[in-house]
Amino acid sequence: MPWRRLSAKTARMITISDISARIAGRLLLDHASVSLPSGTKAGLVGRNGAGKSTLFRVITGDLGAESGTISIPKNARMGQVKQEAPGTEDSLITIVLSADKERAALLAEAETATDPHRIAEIQMRLVDIDAHSAEARAASILSGLGFNQEAQARPASSFSGGWRMRVALASVLFTEPDLLLLDEPTNYLDLEGTMWLEDYIRRYPHTVIIISHDRDLLNNAVNSIVHLDQKKLTFYRGNYDQFERQKAEADELQMKAKAKNDAARKHLQSFIDRFKAKASKAKQAQSRVKALERMGTVAAVIEDHVQPITFPEPEKQPASPIVAISGGAVGYEPGKPILKGLNLRIDNDDRIALLGSNGNGKSTFAKFISGRLAPESGDLRLAPSLKIGFFAQHQLDDLVPNETPVEHVRRLMPTESEAKVRSRVAQMGLATEKMATAAKDLSGGEKARLLMGLAAFHAPNLLILDEPTNHLDIDSRRALIEALNDYDGAVILISHDRHLIEATVDRLWLVNNGTVTSFEGDMDEYRDLIVASGKKKDDEKQKQSEDQASKADQRKLNADKRASLAPLKKKINEIESLTGKLEKLIQALDAELADPALYEKAPAKAADKAKQRGEAAAKLAAAEEQWLELSAEYEGAMAS
Repeated sequence: MPWRRLSAKTARMITISDISARIAGRLLLDHASVSLPSGTKAGLVGRNGAGKSTLFRVITGDLGAESGTISIPKNARMGQVKQEAPGTEDSLITIVLSADKERAALLAEAETATDPHRIAEIQMRLVDIDAHSAEARAASILSGLGFNQEAQARPASSFSGGWRMRVALASVLFTEPDLLLLDEPTNYLDLEGTMWLEDYIRRYPHTVIIISHDRDLLNNAVNSIVHLDQKKLTFYRGNYDQFERQKAEADELQMKAKAKNDAARKHLQSFIDRFKAKASKAKQAQSRVKALERMGTVAAVIEDHVQPITFPEPEKQPASPIVAISGGAVGYEPGKPILKGLNLRIDNDDRIALLGSNGNGKSTFAKFISGRLAPESGDLRLAPSLKIGFFAQHQLDDLVPNETPVEHVRRLMPTESEAKVRSRVAQMGLATEKMATAAKDLSGGEKARLLMGLAAFHAPNLLILDEPTNHLDIDSRRALIEALNDYDGAVILISHDRHLIEATVDRLWLVNNGTVTSFEGDMDEYRDLIVASGKKKDDEKQKQSEDQASKADQRKLNADKRASLAPLKKKINEIESLTGKLEKLIQALDAELADPALYEKAPAKAADKAKQRGEAAAKLAAAEEQWLELSAEYEGAMAS
């Protein structure tokens, strides 16, 4: 897609110097500093709760810092996704277009401006910001985020909250700010939307800082990593894989330096302890004390321990197939199936990922397999005694807010001891100090761990996970990968995390065109399919954009002509006004001269009126002649 041409006003870097900030009394940033060159695509990473979103709030000025400064180029425009998704009756395309306040203001002014110079200025500025391609650009962004042409014309109020958040994301992308701040943007995207956003960020012409736990996004879209750890910020060049290698190498060097430092300090301290009481060695001992003070210490590498995730093994695995579907159809309204023509089987060792854009029916299929939706037609057969565990993000709301994880689990183990209950909670990956925390006070990742543990509590033979990673950081996602690979049952996975899919599944099913079919390629081939489909759409958009551009160019040309010919048009209008007045004067004089009494009672006055009528007629004839000449000149200029 074409990028808007903006003035070069972000040549300087963004500098965060000595920033300290707290949330609810908790220090999250402690004299942290980092500098980002202009045009940097930076991934901001760190454990959940480390303070990444807090740093964003400090950058935008929504949260005051205790100390330090943030230097951003003057007049640079910042943009981030609004917390509240649009829910008005305006169409999606209208909402996105209105996000560009300058364009909207210029177009509104162009409707009423009369000064030729101002009209020219407006038209020139509209050209500078590529306003003529705005609708095509907005449509392209919405299309990339999953909205077809029909959906773009629908009111925002007709979409769910997750889809509205995509509109909010589209709006900020459309404005193309000089500093783009994105906080977990893939949480409300499907795999296809994530792939599109990945490519968009990579090609974005300005500075981007993105908080994300999506490893593929951080590997393919950014060129640097900012690591928030121990309340400090550290800048690394390269993608996430390169960051991990650099971090591991730095940690290893630091550990070696610490070991060497500890050994040297131990040797000096030993000398001091042995000889400080001896007069003959007192001077040397004092010298060693000063050396020890000068040496200082090397900080230890602090490794945050990530709780593992464990899924209980099925007691008995039924024979394959554990699920068999023949001629199946399923939906929410009788006679209106979302999916039909389903002829599939799932074996007891299958690891299947469901691919396809949101809205195509992936979650519907998962509910169908799990028994939450009955078949509308066809045959669905489940193996005898088959146990199915089902996890979906919306179930997070089903947790009892004031109950602790222990209380949630105890309900399923009413006769077991406290020790056994706590042991099961620990298997879910919740730390000891979190076991007595009310669910409402757990982080999103901790709630997800608890819910996954509850879904798999009865050792299912088939585990269905619908977007399990939305609230998990990268290390927790790694723990989930290990848990799935250790699990002996079958798995059906819906996820926008490509790395999770590639690391855990061996079969791909495509949910598209109202059915589910096997996809024989791998994720690279699926990505190529998405890119090819997107390119076809882009080609169509490009043609549409060119058509719109040519029309816009013609409108601009006409506007320029009207501006340049404004003085001529003004003269023509003045002559038209004059001829109208002369015609009315002649009509009035003719009425008076038609009265015979005028000539008898006031012959001098009659002669004067006749003279006035002759002069008016001469002026009218001259004005009409001039109007014909100027009108011909104006029409000829407009037609050329």
